[in-house]
Amino acid sequence: MYNLLKGKRGIITGALDENSIAWKVAEKAHEEGAEFVLTNAPIAMRMGEIDKLAEKTNSQIIPADATSVEDLTNLYIKSQEILGGKIDFVLHSIGMSVNIRKKIPYTELNYDYFQKGIDVSALSFHKMLAVAKKLDAINEGGSVVALSYMAAQRTYPFYTDMADIKAMLESIARSFGYHYGIEKKVRINTVSQSPTKTTAGTGVKGFGDFYDFADAVSPLGNADAASCADYCITLFSDLTRMVTMQNLFHDGGYSSTGVSDEVLTRLGVDPQP
Repeated sequence: MYNLLKGKRGIITGALDENSIAWKVAEKAHEEGAEFVLTNAPIAMRMGEIDKLAEKTNSQIIPADATSVEDLTNLYIKSQEILGGKIDFVLHSIGMSVNIRKKIPYTELNYDYFQKGIDVSALSFHKMLAVAKKLDAINEGGSVVALSYMAAQRTYPFYTDMADIKAMLESIARSFGYHYGIEKKVRINTVSQSPTKTTAGTGVKGFGDFYDFADAVSPLGNADAASCADYCITLFSDLTRMVTMQNLFHDGGYSSTGVSDEVLTRLGVDPQP
């Protein structure tokens, strides 16, 4: 414990169960001295175990639909009342694709589902930032982090419409990061995480095989949820006060590795010259 977040106030979205990255971020933020509120959509709260996390971290829960400006306005107002001041950090850990859930191929997407995915997984980020800015709810020098995935840059057929949605999420971070940075020095970044064994991640078709592939390519292996939480904590802290508008890869080196000896060996190729 380094007390990196001592005295800081936050909002953490998306904690579903103990496998969630957001859950790990909450645990780590608590260890590092932060006070925060937890929030999730009412339907997700019924499915998960967020009450256990709230008890463990001495936090209150504010239900909010991240697609609703009204709900988000209430979230920021009540959070400041509960925590006793403006917010210092926000985690956006929200993602949903009905097309993936229903195993609809990318070239045959249901557009109503696609639009729903955009609204929940990307536009919600813009709304969270816009509402915060309008209310002046985030302290100068505050930090906002959203979780992304490398499919925003490279094609992964199984990730279908979420690849496009994550690309939009990252673009919002850059665009909003410019405006919020100029006006309030608020930092906005995305973290592009390794395939992670969360409830949502394991629901993607072929996840297990791809998890093993990415682990074999990455020089350090796949980054797990706990190490992602550590990284997010550094981004919330004052140690990264000049980092903004970035998509930061947290993937054990996967994004910079073309091919690994291990993968070549599995393909029956001798990697040695």
